[in-house]
Amino acid sequence: MEKNRILIIAAAAAMLASCGGNKGGMPNFGDNEYPVVAAQVSSASLQTTYPAVIKGIQDVEIRPKVSGFITQVSVQEGQAVSAGQVLFVIDNVTYQAQVRQAQAAVNTAKAQLNTANLTYENSKQLHANKVIGDFELQSAQNSYESAKAQLAQAEASLASAKEMLSYCYVKSPSAGVVGSLPYKAGALVSTSNALTTVSNISSMEVYFSMTEKDLLGMSKTSGNVSAAIAAMPPVQLQLIDGTVYGHEGKVTKVSGVIDAATGSVQVIARFANPEHLLKSGGSGSIILPNSNSSAIVIPQSVVSEVQNKYFVYVLGAGNKVKYTEISVDPQNDGNNYIVTKGLKPGDKYVTNGITRLTDGMEIKPITPAQYEKKIADAGKLGESQSSPSKFADTMK
Repeated sequence: MEKNRILIIAAAAAMLASCGGNKGGMPNFGDNEYPVVAAQVSSASLQTTYPAVIKGIQDVEIRPKVSGFITQVSVQEGQAVSAGQVLFVIDNVTYQAQVRQAQAAVNTAKAQLNTANLTYENSKQLHANKVIGDFELQSAQNSYESAKAQLAQAEASLASAKEMLSYCYVKSPSAGVVGSLPYKAGALVSTSNALTTVSNISSMEVYFSMTEKDLLGMSKTSGNVSAAIAAMPPVQLQLIDGTVYGHEGKVTKVSGVIDAATGSVQVIARFANPEHLLKSGGSGSIILPNSNSSAIVIPQSVVSEVQNKYFVYVLGAGNKVKYTEISVDPQNDGNNYIVTKGLKPGDKYVTNGITRLTDGMEIKPITPAQYEKKIADAGKLGESQSSPSKFADTMK
């Protein structure tokens, strides 16, 4: 009797070891039953994110047109300025002297012109009275014309001097917000130095890149790039802190050149910025929605990925499974795939235990509900036989 009891305990331990030792995707029930479901068409809404850079619709780099010491900084960082507002003043003593010198030359030229004009008028009267000859009259006329030319030259020099003086007052070419101010009063600057940047941030342009394949697919669907842009849904902007910007944007432009190094094309979306929350030079991510009303969606857990290829086990004739390659949309939510090729509505595929299947293997298909029931029943059995001694006691 004691010997039989020991044998029963050993058998119970072996049974528990065989039930608990399986680490595959499906408990080892000792049969070939596998759950299968039929592929169905459903609606799918996914989204893709693209790294993005934020810029103002007009970012103007401010550089002086003359060299010199900065004598005045008239703005502060982050200040809103209007078009034509003075931002910096550069030492202009030399240029003011040049303006005064040019003005004096103009005055001198005007006086010489008046004298030449009087001489020419007097010469015309004397010539009419036969007092002087043609040579004297022509000489007086030439002197008059030369005086006019000298006045025009002096006036041009004055205009040039005034323009050079105006360059000492560095003004904003457009309305916007002042960027950083690396140079302060007293700094020596030249035409190669960028004094600041003025950004028009009433609206912002967000730059991101799409793959050549994605752009080509949209162009084929819509007919051309312009139509593809018009058909694109509104996009969202995820800020650097993870929050989503409160205003939707619209894709407005696509670069006509593909980057040969990355195989991508630059896309620009425009966002309103009434609260001035977005700053030029910031970063974030563009969220592009993708809706499909006739998609075949399957869980990622039923798919095997081998060397960037995707496979599922499809139930075929005679309940034999076929290792079938499928194509999936690169956009996914991390849990499901949208199948673009390889499965059609009504095809049945295995949902669990795929690691223990082989191509051409015959199985007994069951429903997922039946599979879950087997799991539950196996769990109850395991609880009732959790220890060999308990099982042995029940066998007494």
